[in-house]
Amino acid sequence: MSTQKLWYDKPAASWSEGFPVGNGRLAAIVYGGAEQEVWNITESTYWSGKKEHITSQSSGKDDLARLRQHFFDGDYEGGERLASQLLEPSKANFGTNLPVCDVILKFKAGGQNVTRELNLENAITKTTYEFEGAKIHRELFASHADGLIVCKLWSESPDGVSFNIHLEGKTDLFESWNEPQGEGRLSFKGQALEKLHSDGECGVRSQGSIHVETLGGIISGDAGWVEVSNAKEAIIYFAIDTDYGVTGDDWMSVGDKRNLLAKAKGYESLKLDHIADYSSLYDRASLELGTSEQTLLPTDERIHNVSQGKGEDPALFALFFQYGRYLTLCGAREDSPLPLHLQGIWNDDQACRMGWTCDYHIDINTQMNYYPTETTHLSESHQPLIRYIEQLAESGKAAARDFYGSEGWVAHTVSNAWGFTAPAWQNSWGLNVTGGLWIAMQLRDHYEYTLNEQFLSQTAYPILKDAALFFLDYMALHPQYGWLVTGPSISPENTFHANGTQVHHYLSMGTTLDQVLVSDLFEFVLESAEKLAVDEQLQADLKKAIALLPPLQIGQKGQLQEWLEDYVEAQPEHRHLSHLHSLFPAYRITPQHTPELSEAARVTLEARKSTNNHEDVEFTVAAFAGCYSRLHDGENAYEQISHLVGNLCFDNLLTFSKPGIGGAESPIYVADGNFGGTAAIADMLLQSHAGELHLLPALPSSWSSGQYRGLRARGALEVDVTWSEGRLVAASVRALTTGHTTLRYGEQTLPFNFEAGHSYSLDSELRIQ
Repeated sequence: MSTQKLWYDKPAASWSEGFPVGNGRLAAIVYGGAEQEVWNITESTYWSGKKEHITSQSSGKDDLARLRQHFFDGDYEGGERLASQLLEPSKANFGTNLPVCDVILKFKAGGQNVTRELNLENAITKTTYEFEGAKIHRELFASHADGLIVCKLWSESPDGVSFNIHLEGKTDLFESWNEPQGEGRLSFKGQALEKLHSDGECGVRSQGSIHVETLGGIISGDAGWVEVSNAKEAIIYFAIDTDYGVTGDDWMSVGDKRNLLAKAKGYESLKLDHIADYSSLYDRASLELGTSEQTLLPTDERIHNVSQGKGEDPALFALFFQYGRYLTLCGAREDSPLPLHLQGIWNDDQACRMGWTCDYHIDINTQMNYYPTETTHLSESHQPLIRYIEQLAESGKAAARDFYGSEGWVAHTVSNAWGFTAPAWQNSWGLNVTGGLWIAMQLRDHYEYTLNEQFLSQTAYPILKDAALFFLDYMALHPQYGWLVTGPSISPENTFHANGTQVHHYLSMGTTLDQVLVSDLFEFVLESAEKLAVDEQLQADLKKAIALLPPLQIGQKGQLQEWLEDYVEAQPEHRHLSHLHSLFPAYRITPQHTPELSEAARVTLEARKSTNNHEDVEFTVAAFAGCYSRLHDGENAYEQISHLVGNLCFDNLLTFSKPGIGGAESPIYVADGNFGGTAAIADMLLQSHAGELHLLPALPSSWSSGQYRGLRARGALEVDVTWSEGRLVAASVRALTTGHTTLRYGEQTLPFNFEAGHSYSLDSELRIQ
């Protein structure tokens, strides 16, 4: 059996057991039932709410100066009261992504011996079961090439397959009907309306259709149902479109046209084109970590065994790694209209019905969705996020002007399909002044991995320059220290005690996350301006500002401080590790160059992990793994990855946030754990920051032998590595540009010059062959 398959010996009983499929815009969770099959349909642009101008109560710089004085004076209560008056706008019609509908197939007979699989190598799901001694088969895929979901059903019985199909909407205005042009056609329309995150009157409209065709048998239809009787085989085509970002009504017929074109093309051609389109990206990288007898078990049993510590299963971690790449390709293709949201491209109909919303959390979650994109060789999947950042940078100019009286642009904690950039409606979690900057630093990552000079000059530099202009104008000198600081701002969602009280405070000046992000921003914009030979005055301003930025602080307990002051942590168990951004995914802290700060980071990790009620949710555990990887601690990184896979994954290997976080009453799927875990695994095997290309930097003993192919490194490099018994055997480095780095393996280092178009083979001693 292929090691790149999820498989089960029973149908999915719930959303958390189904298979995710997607084409970058349209997606489904596929249950694989015998008596009844369900596809939970989602579409990335199907959002409630609308674009609105958010009104500020702040007059700009004067109010900001008055507000800051409270914090400089240590008056946190007064400062937070004033901030709530000035920087806490209404929620308005922010909205949320919503599920579209369920496609439900009901079969006239059930079946036994159900098996179902999701093949990551071709992105096709299959279900097989038996009825009266004959096998019945289904396979389904979401085609990016042709823009629809396709399912084929066939039977080895002479009686064929018999079923009926209908749709159940997830919003009030959803309706479906039979088309008079043919018995095998259903059309539907809906609107993304809800009243928790918007007024219930505004939202994206959708329209689409289902076409059913058969080989043999009878098709009939009435009252929103299509019925198939005794067909040798049947093919179902599902397509949808929305009015997001378009004018006029032409969009209404796009889904139906897709189905008509697909029928004319034929199932086998659709399938071949789907595989070719998908595999051209997926096959770029691979990972093998060894096998064991566990690989013969259904995936849910393997997950359970990891949680119980029963037997070694290195192949499950390789599967989890490739699953993250699969989910990236399902949710983010080069032409996707929007980036991955809190639940990727899927929607469990839970997060959108609670306070979280199924939106863009840009205080870590959306960023983490893209942590593995470059290193796992899926750079094109960054494009929808890059376009979205361009949208944020444009709409964020109004937020900068209206809330702070500054030039440039800013965005905060959350955003939506229309580029919301204002502070959110509750300062305790919503006044994260570097949220937009944090997501925009993905532009730096994309450039560092590709070295695309046109991208730097035309996209990354203009956007990040405007962000730098905002912070240069917005930041203030701390009257006590003389440092240039941000604020008032939060350290995402965390609180502290000050002035000897037990009050939970959330706003302060110069949080560690802010100073790290601003430092990275200023340095990158300065380097880019020098490279491009532009903006001499800006270069001078940045040099002055960089000299005034505060250094990272080590507290009395030896920890890396989360705030400029060594406050008492009000929530030492907190899920966010914002101050450790400097270690992972950023690289201001490294064991080689900043050993004292590295030790402070380790103290911070151990203290956070050791609390009795540690909030070890999915993104936290992925971040822990990444941080330990950066400390070259493979065993602790592996422990975190094992915890993520074994204890924070549903049976379908999707990660979840535990009950109790943000008011959740049950486990809620959050995509960042899958993507962050994939990134951490890649980081354990290859690092390429701080001027080094580091092979196997955090290899755990449980992965004693293995190989990977096609991982990407900064400097536009592609790397293959083989190892055995915990030792490097060989490596290959392919250069797409000309440059220089330092190769590292363990304590061995080697200066390495490379030329574009050349491939270099290395032995276990880093000797070039």
